[in-house]
Amino acid sequence: MTGLTTMDMGRAASFRISSAPVAPAAPAQGQLHLLGVEQLAEPAFLAAWERLVAHAAEPNPFFEPWFLMPALRQCGVNDRVITKAWFQEGRLTGLLPVVRSARYYSHVVTHATSWLHANAFCGAPLIAAGHEDAFWRDMLAHFDRRPRRALFWHLPILPTDGPVNAALERVLSDRPRPHYIAAEHNRALLTGDASADAYFADSMSAKKRKELRRQHNRLADEGMLVFERHDDDAGLADWCAEFLALEAAGWKGAGGSALASAIGTHALFEQSLAGAAAAGRLQRLALRLDGRAIAMLVNFVTPPGAYSFKTAFDETYARFSPGMLLQLENLALLERADIQWADSCAVEGHPMIERLWREKRRIISRNIAIGGPVRRGLFRLLMAYETRPRNAR
Repeated sequence: MTGLTTMDMGRAASFRISSAPVAPAAPAQGQLHLLGVEQLAEPAFLAAWERLVAHAAEPNPFFEPWFLMPALRQCGVNDRVITKAWFQEGRLTGLLPVVRSARYYSHVVTHATSWLHANAFCGAPLIAAGHEDAFWRDMLAHFDRRPRRALFWHLPILPTDGPVNAALERVLSDRPRPHYIAAEHNRALLTGDASADAYFADSMSAKKRKELRRQHNRLADEGMLVFERHDDDAGLADWCAEFLALEAAGWKGAGGSALASAIGTHALFEQSLAGAAAAGRLQRLALRLDGRAIAMLVNFVTPPGAYSFKTAFDETYARFSPGMLLQLENLALLERADIQWADSCAVEGHPMIERLWREKRRIISRNIAIGGPVRRGLFRLLMAYETRPRNAR
């Protein structure tokens, strides 16, 4: 399936369904425009998009113009992505890129899905604050009227802790239709009112803190150790080249999954970081030994949150834990007045970040029935299959 790795279809965690007859969706209240990448690039639309970002109920950097535009051009060329732009009273009030796909994980099931790719870590649509319920009602009404060949609507990588998912829960409760959670995981989250030092002290034992200080001192014995942080575009092109080379020199490069391993992801990294810097969304961290980076980190700063986009370290210095030492510097996010939380974008169970970031962010992928009674009946069969009891073995 586009933008997702193959997962076991039986991982569905829960579902809710009403025994009442199928109720028609509420009538549309706004206007939905279906746009291609060139239409998105028109100056007037880009200006409206920027206004939407500024007033969004929940930040999602992966659907902001500076990231989504290069992603569509570099990673979405063959996917036939259509961006659904939702307007109310002539004002852009919601935005979500969507594709129709015949592949549902390892099965052939045509469906509509939010478009993501391997380097996009949040699927929450951009919705102007205060319009969340109306957005979901109109989108469901749209898919009911125009399901085409899609059996259902798949919403991957939705954070459950924000107003966007809360509104979807309300809408699904008010006008019941079959739906269920197809997959979920928890990833490390940084949040709280503590200072960076206090958070570090609470996260790790005195023994582990002592060990990290020892590793820092031993690393400093190897040469001049310097930490740097940039919130602008100074030297950005050289910095990007250095990051790409550092990542490619490690296990990702050996496995062919480094950003530099493909032309499209190489270009996406450079273009998205340049766009983030221009938008005031970029923060770059590096740990340098004698001027050479041995650990690097990219944050997308999207108040009131932040997303830790990419990190890399020199594996020849692994015994000194340079990645963890850089993460200790990254705890300064806690002390920013405009940041309340930071999403690690890491896989569940990540051996490094979960030792330091104590909180969790629940992420779900949801399937929702669309169309009329026949289509919804078929959807119930899929739901029964995905939520069936499994043998303990």
